[in-house]
Amino acid sequence: MPVSTRPRRSALYLPASNLKAIHKARTLPCDVVILDLEDAVAPEAKLTAREQAVEAVSAGGFGTRELVVRINGLDTEWGEADIAAVAAAGPDAILIPKINAGDDIAACERLLPAADIALWAMIETARSLFRLDDIASAAQTTRLSGFVMGTNDLAKEMGASPGTARAPFLGMLGMAVAAARAYGLAILDGVYNDLDDAAGLKDQCRQAVEFGFDGKTLIHPGQIEICNAAFSPDAEAIAWAERIIAAFDTPENAGKGAIRVDGKMVERLHLAQAHRTLSMAAGFQSSAPP
Repeated sequence: MPVSTRPRRSALYLPASNLKAIHKARTLPCDVVILDLEDAVAPEAKLTAREQAVEAVSAGGFGTRELVVRINGLDTEWGEADIAAVAAAGPDAILIPKINAGDDIAACERLLPAADIALWAMIETARSLFRLDDIASAAQTTRLSGFVMGTNDLAKEMGASPGTARAPFLGMLGMAVAAARAYGLAILDGVYNDLDDAAGLKDQCRQAVEFGFDGKTLIHPGQIEICNAAFSPDAEAIAWAERIIAAFDTPENAGKGAIRVDGKMVERLHLAQAHRTLSMAAGFQSSAPP
């Protein structure tokens, strides 16, 4: 299924209990702002955070940034009230944590009004890893449009110590991307916790690009620049895409399924990838936050 070229290179989590952080988010060069009501907010601040998230969404001012609110799970005392209040404000999407199966998506769908609000699902439980196809296939009957990896929660549940290379997670990351793509979903990688390790963040972003993620979730504004650069086609990739398109556009290659470009065998599937690369590059330029 086709994959959206909307920029989602960098998705910054911000605790909705922190008004200063919310105001700053309107000036940051991230593609996605995720106002968090769940992990980043203490129980005693949950109601205040909800009110401030609703006010922020209603006030707007986030420019071209995609605005998402992560609510508390529906199995908590705050979940249903979160989804009702946030949906009334009208963000671009609502991010649902602790999804275990497709039925969880359907339950969220039933609580949403008819407004055009997307659902994103956190993939962060051990159970979800064995139900990736079931969860992703909910996109056929609900407004599910994205996966977000919750690698910290997965590490906690599994007792894993993934490190920068994330060896214990390699299989599950690949399967999550495959499940998302099978049903046309966007998918964002999990966070990188070491705020002072720029080299490690670059390595993990490079790994995420190799897996096929659209972007990465972040926990600090200082991580945005590295992330945006990693998930943007560079000059070499753009030039290669242009050469592929130009080669297929010649009269002698118009009807061919595979041709030779710069000594490499290139098929029609590479032509489609080339067009997507150029669309992504153009989209990143035109959607740059003010």
